Amino acid sequence: MKNGVNEFSGPRRVASRRRRVSAGALAAVAGVCLGAGAVVPAAAVPAAGPAPVAKAAVPQGLESFYGQKVEWYDCAATGGMEKSADRTGFQCAKVTVPLDYSHPDGQTIEIAMKKHLATGSTRQGTLFANPGGPGYSGVDMVENNETQFSPTVNQAYDIIGFDPRGVGSSTAITCDDGAGQQPAGAAQGGMGVDDPLPGSLIADAVGDDPTPFRDAQDPAAEGGAEGNISFPTLIDEITKDFKQEEANCAAHTKPAGLLDHVDTVSVARDLDVLRALSGDQKLNYLGFSYGTYLGAIYAELFPANTGRMVLDGAVDPTLSLGGRATGQAKGFETSLRTYVEQCQSGQAVQEGQGCPLTGDADAGVQQIRALITSADQTPLKTADPNVTVDGRTIRSVVRRFLYSSEYWPLLTYALDQAITQKDGSYVQVLYGRATAGSSTPTFYAVNCQDIPVQGDVTSWEKEYRQNLQSSPTFGASLSNQDARCQAWGHSGTREPAPIHAKGAAPILVVGTTGDPATPYAWAQALAEQLESGQLLTWEGDGHTAYGRSGPCIHDAVDAYLTSGTVPEPGLTCKSGQ
Repeated sequence: MKNGVNEFSGPRRVASRRRRVSAGALAAVAGVCLGAGAVVPAAAVPAAGPAPVAKAAVPQGLESFYGQKVEWYDCAATGGMEKSADRTGFQCAKVTVPLDYSHPDGQTIEIAMKKHLATGSTRQGTLFANPGGPGYSGVDMVENNETQFSPTVNQAYDIIGFDPRGVGSSTAITCDDGAGQQPAGAAQGGMGVDDPLPGSLIADAVGDDPTPFRDAQDPAAEGGAEGNISFPTLIDEITKDFKQEEANCAAHTKPAGLLDHVDTVSVARDLDVLRALSGDQKLNYLGFSYGTYLGAIYAELFPANTGRMVLDGAVDPTLSLGGRATGQAKGFETSLRTYVEQCQSGQAVQEGQGCPLTGDADAGVQQIRALITSADQTPLKTADPNVTVDGRTIRSVVRRFLYSSEYWPLLTYALDQAITQKDGSYVQVLYGRATAGSSTPTFYAVNCQDIPVQGDVTSWEKEYRQNLQSSPTFGASLSNQDARCQAWGHSGTREPAPIHAKGAAPILVVGTTGDPATPYAWAQALAEQLESGQLLTWEGDGHTAYGRSGPCIHDAVDAYLTSGTVPEPGLTCKSGQ
């Protein structure tokens, strides 16, 4: 929907801590959870260790792909798939899969994997991870294994991050923006603990547009009403720009048919090939945001092959494109109000700084909207005399920072500078960091294939107006997803439907009550749909929980992944000091 169609975001770092900003640095504040409760063994969970399990079946006609030899090589700790003469603890490989699983004898593509070897003396198997998107790089994500995954998980598992088809070091969707743009989608899933911004600020696809096509951004994001254009004119603008971008990507992507085969079902089938080639009979998996949709699809297709699976920041698979947008528009608006309340109460501020938003929460929200409108009319100056900041940029920064409540003091600093000094310098700094590496084409290529277009201009306008009412700040920029996908042109036919994954081992679904990008109701829905789903709740703000919340969530997830112990049913973890 991690963050556009609808925006999900990447994973959070396991070094759990809330932070306040002082002199440009973030001071750690330990988080605690209440009501951890007892744990009960999951007898149905297959062992991830050496105990023998039934050999997973190989789909007919795919024997050559499941039986291929994987040439692992030592690769650098950073820098993607680059070879290394030293033993770094990382190994890389590329494997071959069919472009089209309905024609396995046809064209093939490559999938890139990067593995961090288990640090413990007893290896339990392989853990596959997906950082979200669609469009984010698992290869980049695993490079940050020490901050993305707990020491317990690093000790127990070889952790494999892979770039899904269409992304990064795999056979990628490639577009040219006129400046030699590289293959789309190799965005980093997270940053180190000392970085000023977390990877979670890089919006991932399930939520809003990562970086909407520039030509379409102004009318699309500002909603047309502000631009005094009619709704049909707005749709015409969106259609023109999305068709233009599709033609650009189609001209540079090889093979050209890739744009029709980056759907999540195909990615899940790739993942089963990777699972088999890793030597594991069961897939152990940790997925964030869009990665929860991928995990659920995998469990539906391969329930007998599903091992210990954790889905954090869940997507409800029954939602249409419009349904996703509506849920997220409300989620981001609610989160904005929560931020304003915390700013005004002195929580979301740096030491020694006040909140620039005066009055009550309603007044504070309106002041942010007024800043956006004003900056659209008269862009703010920055430290660079050649760069100004408009309302679209401010809105984008605000929305991305709603992903990570621990970094709300940075947002307060930027808004204070903009409101009190009419200076957009820090807004521009945050915008550059928050949007680095994101890929709109990959985002739409996947989502438009996953969910077919519904409705027409009449129904789209009705939905659009409703979103403007429920989310005056973000509703316009999150709307019109069906129109965008119709213009993109590479559509799927798989209707949204519940996922049950009958026969799969227990699947742990993690939901955050204040998640703006994948609302908590989505996690509730997915846990209810899954035959073996169990919901784990974090009462917190921001997108996803593992790596952001505290020991209650982290211990519960780690216990399931490493020992097969599921949390007590109904476990709710609270955040605090």
